[in-house]
Amino acid sequence: MNEPAPPTPPLADEDGALGGVHIKYLHHCPRQLWLYSRGYRPEQRSALVAFGEAVDESTYTRRRDVDLGEAKIDWVTTGAVVHETKSSRAPSPAHAAQVRHYCLLLERRGVAVRGGTVHYPLIRRTTDVPWDAAARAEAEDTEARAAAVIATQTPPPRLPRAGCRGCSYLDYCWGD
Repeated sequence: MNEPAPPTPPLADEDGALGGVHIKYLHHCPRQLWLYSRGYRPEQRSALVAFGEAVDESTYTRRRDVDLGEAKIDWVTTGAVVHETKSSRAPSPAHAAQVRHYCLLLERRGVAVRGGTVHYPLIRRTTDVPWDAAARAEAEDTEARAAAVIATQTPPPRLPRAGCRGCSYLDYCWGD
């Protein structure tokens, strides 16, 4: 099958920094991360992404985003606890990885981070994400894996089609 050529880099963000989206995409599908890092952004047309943004904007309205440049944290409470809101109805390892990444970014800026919480307002559930030496090492390993995927010259293989359900990159990868 002939696939259209993806846009040429910028890789990651303009300065090469990795944001939370990079980490989330690494966990979901390395190919998605690779395409995203090269500027292919079909999620702007995705109904699921729009739904997630609506959930984010309509819940926890008294909080303020923390913009780190390469990443935007939903909010941070007193005592440096990172909070992330997800529209998913099920916790995912990608969600915790994203929070660990935010903890790592804050720690690099001199903030004494205590941990994080992922909020799932649709199911009224939260999941705590610890921040310790093991979590730091895992976040650093995840960053290294993401950088390695982004640095490859060719895209990683597609996931089995069943793993692509609901992905905004489906048309690019499967092109039916």
